[in-house]
Amino acid sequence: MAVETKFVVVRKGEEKMTFASKKEADAYDKMLDMAETFTDWLMQSGLALEESQAESMALLLAEQKETVQHILRTSKLPEVKGGEIASEVEASEKSDADEVDNDPKIRAVKAA
Repeated sequence: MAVETKFVVVRKGEEKMTFASKKEADAYDKMLDMAETFTDWLMQSGLALEESQAESMALLLAEQKETVQHILRTSKLPEVKGGEIASEVEASEKSDADEVDNDPKIRAVKAA
């Protein structure tokens, strides 16, 4: 019998995602925290947004935080490479992610 450890991200009693590593689960949970904060900020901004629109925008901002940081730092869009927008930070993180992808122990197990 094999023993397998899984790390489950749970929000408001609902399973969001299951990971094989604590590091990935923590990163996903942190991204969801950021999205929740962005949602609150957008709802308080006075813009005419429905909550679902604010949540979608907030999730995009949280998922693309490196691009948002690049824009805030430079007031420019990151350089377009191969049809994708990429900044130096994203390129660096992509190489880190490639190392993680090559490790069979570290992978997402189930998407909610």
